[in-house]
Amino acid sequence: MRKMILTLAVVLLAAPAWATVTIELEEISDGVIQIGYNATSETELVRAFALNIVATDGNITGIDDYSVGDDNGGYGIFPGSFADNITVNPTTGQVDSWVGNPDPYTPVAPAGDPDALGDIPGPAITIEMGSLYATAAPAKTGVLCTITIDENVTKVCVTGNAIRGNVVLENAAEATMSPAEVCWNKITDCFPSGFTTYADWVLYGKPLCWCNTANDPLATGNYQCDGDGDGKTEGALKYRVFSKDLGVMVSQWKKKIAEVTDPCADFDHKAEGALKYRVFSKDLGVLVAKWKKKDVDLPGNCGTLARPE
Repeated sequence: MRKMILTLAVVLLAAPAWATVTIELEEISDGVIQIGYNATSETELVRAFALNIVATDGNITGIDDYSVGDDNGGYGIFPGSFADNITVNPTTGQVDSWVGNPDPYTPVAPAGDPDALGDIPGPAITIEMGSLYATAAPAKTGVLCTITIDENVTKVCVTGNAIRGNVVLENAAEATMSPAEVCWNKITDCFPSGFTTYADWVLYGKPLCWCNTANDPLATGNYQCDGDGDGKTEGALKYRVFSKDLGVMVSQWKKKIAEVTDPCADFDHKAEGALKYRVFSKDLGVLVAKWKKKDVDLPGNCGTLARPE
């Protein structure tokens, strides 16, 4: 192994910012957020990352999937964990062991260090990660680590930690994070789970046409339970329920839930009769009752708690 350079992530602070590095967040499994980076637009490699990670409404409970040590194609040098947590050979100056002792050797900066946000478990941490290599340089894009969050967390945001240099390149330039703050937001269902028809919505593959724009701006179902099968108005008079909606319903007529290819045709969100048809006479009744109605004639609150199915 190469000799330890203890000044790795503390001397690269003074150069002007000009390069751009993107931090990327992705939920890779329930409660596990992957923190990646992308510097492919730059000629220089990134030498070190100093990032603040903040969870809203809950705690960060773990950190995993990070490189450890030097010359491994990753960012395994953690300045905040050097003291007493790695074993350095007194003769050669090389690291004999990267296994933390007495504390874990991790990217998390100790909470007592200047401008470090906190420890795990907790709502906010600061991570310090640098590279040190002879041959195995880090790639220009990759994964820094994953964090585990508890079920109450609704949002995770990452920003640079200025006192530690934010993101530093090999030429000692401080990179610009773009955007300066990147966030992951917990995805919540746009169709209320309290509805008795929630399980059917899930079986249908969670169609947006059952949802209201009040719950999801991409939803198309404000009028779906009134017979709006295509999510659009029609004709010069802008009828909300008209011939194309009839066509949607006819295409699914007398189909069961496993057979339905367009759940937007299931206006009443219920099965009907002994054969459990999802699109049948009651759906036709909905469409007939609202035939040639315009938006001003309808409440537009399908798929909200104001109008449970």
